[in-house]
Amino acid sequence: MTFLQPEILWALPLVLLPVIIHLINRLRHRPQPWAAMRFLVAATQSSTSQAKLRQWLILLFRVLAVLMLILFLGRPLAGGWLGWSVNSAPDAIVILLDRSVSMEGKLTGSTTTRREQALSSLMKAVEPFAGRSQIVVIDSALRRPQPLARASDLRELPATTATDTSSDFPGLFQAALTWLEENQTSTAELWVASDLQRTNWKPDDERWQPLQAQLTALQQRVRLRVLAISAESDQDTTVTLQDALRTDRDDRAELLLAVDIQRSNNQPTTLPVTVNLNGTPSQFEVAVEGGNLRWRQRVNLGAQRGSGWGYVEVPADANLHNNRAWFVYGPPAKLRTTVVTDDARVGRWLAAASSAAAPGTQREARVLSPADAAGQTFDGDVLILWQAALPAADVATKLDAFVQSGGALVFLPTGKADAGQFASQGWGAVEKAAENQSYTVARWEEKEGPLAKTEEGFSLPMNTAAITQRQMITGTAPALATFADNGALLTRQTLGRGQVYFLASLPLREWSTLGNGPVLVPVMQRLLQTGSRRLTQASLMQCGDLSAVDQALPWQPVEGGGTNPQIESGIYRAGERLAALNRASGEDSTEVATREEVNGALSGINLQWFEETGQNSDRMQGEVWRLFVTAMLLFLLVESFLVLPTKVTHTDNLTGKSVKRRPEEAAEVVS
Repeated sequence: MTFLQPEILWALPLVLLPVIIHLINRLRHRPQPWAAMRFLVAATQSSTSQAKLRQWLILLFRVLAVLMLILFLGRPLAGGWLGWSVNSAPDAIVILLDRSVSMEGKLTGSTTTRREQALSSLMKAVEPFAGRSQIVVIDSALRRPQPLARASDLRELPATTATDTSSDFPGLFQAALTWLEENQTSTAELWVASDLQRTNWKPDDERWQPLQAQLTALQQRVRLRVLAISAESDQDTTVTLQDALRTDRDDRAELLLAVDIQRSNNQPTTLPVTVNLNGTPSQFEVAVEGGNLRWRQRVNLGAQRGSGWGYVEVPADANLHNNRAWFVYGPPAKLRTTVVTDDARVGRWLAAASSAAAPGTQREARVLSPADAAGQTFDGDVLILWQAALPAADVATKLDAFVQSGGALVFLPTGKADAGQFASQGWGAVEKAAENQSYTVARWEEKEGPLAKTEEGFSLPMNTAAITQRQMITGTAPALATFADNGALLTRQTLGRGQVYFLASLPLREWSTLGNGPVLVPVMQRLLQTGSRRLTQASLMQCGDLSAVDQALPWQPVEGGGTNPQIESGIYRAGERLAALNRASGEDSTEVATREEVNGALSGINLQWFEETGQNSDRMQGEVWRLFVTAMLLFLLVESFLVLPTKVTHTDNLTGKSVKRRPEEAAEVVS
């Protein structure tokens, strides 16, 4: 047991204070013979030995009360590994270690990361159990059980090093549950070390409920101990790649980079940002007004026509694993759009807008009827514009696969009732504005998406768009643009790597003025850029998210220092294929799962919390001061009961009956 305020323990000699006071009182009251005392002594039936025992008990409980008070003021800590001194060591200890990017944040004023701090805590926790319990480590990146013979092996295991992955705690607990089922033990403990990042714990995930049932149904007794690394980190800046779009002109090629910069400090500053292209760095001074910035930069590729790589980097800070975003690029790809409609006018408008000649791009569009579209696979498409009855059966399955692979799918109204749905969205009633009036657009998303501002910072003229006819959108997908009456004009829902949009009006005169060039053409260009990720997804990947086919490829590191694309970011090559592996998405989130949420996810399991609030705080320990306060109050209550004066037995002179009176009452009777 240790203490947060050990200096208080210098007061331990004060436990002798009741003894000293007792001895002083004995010296102050010297016995004096007095004739009347003989009657009092004769009146009491309490033996001398009982009286002495009572006095010793009173003195003992006073000493214990003072001792509990001093220990309480010292803020005692009890660690989970100390349990073997009271209870027997468990047969098995399964350590669940969080190796996500957020665990690489350094503690305030220290060079120690959260992961390193967790390992130090776990090493001290494991040491008393070495040789007593079977100890296994399951990390969040690989989820493979690793036996542990000595506490010092924790730092030497490859499964405890830093990674650029995220954690999936429902999956991590499932791996622990599988090990427990395969290795039947009488008692087991699960030790979890994590910073409780919400995107990793996923407390609302539907997998928690069956996990609870499986854990509670185990034959062995299982206890859970959670070490929360809640200590704060120093200032941190992250950079995340959003787009790396290549455009080729007659005499040169350019790469348009879009990156998000996020800072834990909201104070305005100028940030030096480095763009490294094929090993050649260039530095830019970027003004950051607040905590978040979408930064766009054009990089000249010169006459290069082949593939290449690079990264965007911000200065080193509290977390070195989120300061760099990798990218690769290849020859310009052809961006094809498929328009599905029975209306020839709609087909012409949409095909013209989506294939508008942008500098350095190759675009084409085709128009298909719904019947012809049923036989298509959409393998070469990046954007599908669907102005027909909502798809069902096999066609819906194909479109879902198209979106999941990174494509952009836009549904437009037909002006007819439609009972179908796609991605939990559908069409409602058709509405027309009153004569000489129109529905006005009151709000639209300008930071990102199809309606974002231009590269020069100009807004699309959505507020001047006149919409005289619309078909209401049903469902709960987020709205990117809404009317003045809060009806949705444009909604977006993410499915896999792609996105599904619903647009409430058509670019025809009887519907709206959205067909005008300043709106429709830029929107189509943004949608094509979004869908073009479908062609580059094989080159831009995330650590921990490689498919079984990708994992089997003979990857060779090109830049970044890593050797395993599954857990380490960087540039890798497999034959002619060049890929950029970035840290897992969601690791920049600062939202933390609360104790109540974790307790709810693990309801029904014997759970104990320990909190790491700083580098010098004790490891895997929880404050137990409540125990000492309770003990002190209990000792004082017992002492108060013992000091109550006892009643003596006295024979009443008038009645001859025995009655009990206190000593002072007996003295009055005798007198």
